[in-house]
Amino acid sequence: MSNIVSPSILSCDFLNIEKEISWFEKEKDLWIHLDVMDGHFVPNLTFGIPIIKQISKKTTLPLDAHLMVNNPEFHMEEMKEFGLENVTFHLETVNDCLSLISKYKPFYKKIGVSIKPKTPLSQLSDEILRSIDLILVMSVEPGFGGQSFIEDSISRIKDLAQKRKSLDANFQIQVDGGISDSNSKIVREAGADNLVAGSYIFKNHPSQYLEKVKSIR
Repeated sequence: MSNIVSPSILSCDFLNIEKEISWFEKEKDLWIHLDVMDGHFVPNLTFGIPIIKQISKKTTLPLDAHLMVNNPEFHMEEMKEFGLENVTFHLETVNDCLSLISKYKPFYKKIGVSIKPKTPLSQLSDEILRSIDLILVMSVEPGFGGQSFIEDSISRIKDLAQKRKSLDANFQIQVDGGISDSNSKIVREAGADNLVAGSYIFKNHPSQYLEKVKSIR
C-alpha cells in the first residue's frame, strides 16, 4: 500500500496559494488536498469549482478533492475534465452510492467515499468497498480545520484494514482530522496509508513544510 501525505490547503495562506503549493512540487507520494464545503452539509464555506480549475492549471501535483457538499454529483460533473487524482464524496449525501461511482469512474483516476465519525461502518457495503479506490475516515467532525483527533477513529481504521484484507480489495485508507507527528505512527500502524494534514503543516514557516510532511510519513 501507499505512504501518502496530503497537505490540506484549507490551512494555507490563500492570498499566496500558488506559492504555498509550490513548496511541495518535488515531493514524492504527496497529494494536495482540496476541502470543498458548501455551508449546508457542513456549516463552513470554502472554495469551489472555479478555484479548483485554476489550481489544476498551476501545479503538476496530484489533486485530491474532498466534497463536503449536499450535491456531489454536480461537482463531479463540473470537475471531470480537471485531471484530478481523486475525488471523494460523503456516503451520507447520496441515495445510490454505487450508481454515482459507476457514472464517474471513466472521468477520474480514483473515486473515494468519506464517512463522518458517527456514521456506522456497516453502511459501507462490500460492493461499495470493492468499487472505490479510497475510503476517507474523518477523525474529526467535518467542517473546520484545527480540531483534535477523535481516538475512536483508530478502531474504525483497523476494522476497515481488516475488511480490505478479507475482501482482497485495493482501496486506500485516508484519514483526515487532527493528524500530527504525535499520532501519525499509530494511525499508519492501524492501516492508514494516506494522511491528510492541514494546520499541522501550514501553521509553520514555509521552510518547515517539508519537514512536517516527513514527520508524519
